[in-house]
Amino acid sequence: MNKHDVLLLQQIKGYPLVTITLPTHRTAPENQQDPIRVKNLVNQAVDRLLNEFPKREVEPILRNLDQIANQIDYRFAQDGLAMYIHQDFARLFYLPFPLRERVVIDESFFTRDLVFALNRTQRYWVLVLSEKPTRLYEGIRDALNEVQADGFPMIHEGPGGEEPLPGGFGVRKSHIRDEYHRKFFRQVDQALKPFLADDPLPLVVVGVERYLAFFNEITSHKSHILTTLTGNHDQTPPHELAKLVWPLVELNLNEERKRSLLDLEKAIGERKVVTTIGEIWRYAQEGRGRLLLVEENFHYPAMVAESGLTLLPAEDPTAPDVLDDAVDEIVEAVLAHGGQVIFLEDGLLAEHQRIALILRY
Repeated sequence: MNKHDVLLLQQIKGYPLVTITLPTHRTAPENQQDPIRVKNLVNQAVDRLLNEFPKREVEPILRNLDQIANQIDYRFAQDGLAMYIHQDFARLFYLPFPLRERVVIDESFFTRDLVFALNRTQRYWVLVLSEKPTRLYEGIRDALNEVQADGFPMIHEGPGGEEPLPGGFGVRKSHIRDEYHRKFFRQVDQALKPFLADDPLPLVVVGVERYLAFFNEITSHKSHILTTLTGNHDQTPPHELAKLVWPLVELNLNEERKRSLLDLEKAIGERKVVTTIGEIWRYAQEGRGRLLLVEENFHYPAMVAESGLTLLPAEDPTAPDVLDDAVDEIVEAVLAHGGQVIFLEDGLLAEHQRIALILRY
């Protein structure tokens, strides 16, 4: 599950759309209850649909609901499960964070929990360089999910890959092979571009030294590379690869957090910081935020003035026109304008009201 998936879900409109979410379990004996809970929630959705519509009208939804429920492989369950169904569409996601148990039938899919989790959970990309094939994974903490869309996985089909190398006697085939590898990795780099544009997460690059060197020569995404893992991992299962990658990600992110606090102190001296949430909201909407620092568990229900640039405290957090959490909206605005967001441990920003925005100018 990445932001591209969430945007796709948010674009689908029409009644009825069915969303089912629930917490799941990775190990026995707790996971034995998961199929029962799914069956109960599916039955609840079916009953609600049939109470509102003739069976003939919702038959495609019922069929998709049954099919997606049967596709669940509980051996690969993580901490949460989300299903999205309408008459022409059905998607299933295994998620490494717990979700509330609910069935929502509405004109749009219920994605609020996913947006919250994606903003607050450490995510990253993992690119495994290989000829057969190069794979892209989305990392969410210690779990990897392979991307199988928009060119990935990508096989080196040209000379030196699926095809023989050109040339005859006296030709330096190793030199030709290297050039075709560079050409292939340029294609990989190009295919990676829309993923980093839509979701500019840290990137971990995995591969043997030769491939890492070639990719480093040609990539236009050096600023995204957080770290590398050297070795041949063509056949490494995702759960095993995650055990190798996640500690490296954690180590580098801890260093990034330390640098961000130093960056904050420098920006304070330069008077390029705002630390009241009202000012932060306005500057984030205007695209002036370069780096947002926020404590992991800081939430702020609020109302937005008609201008869209003024944030007002919510006297009643349950009122219908109140934002559940203005912090999530600020995060989305900063990221949408090309800024960076770093979550810090609670207490590290106590003297800055738990949130700070470093400005571009």
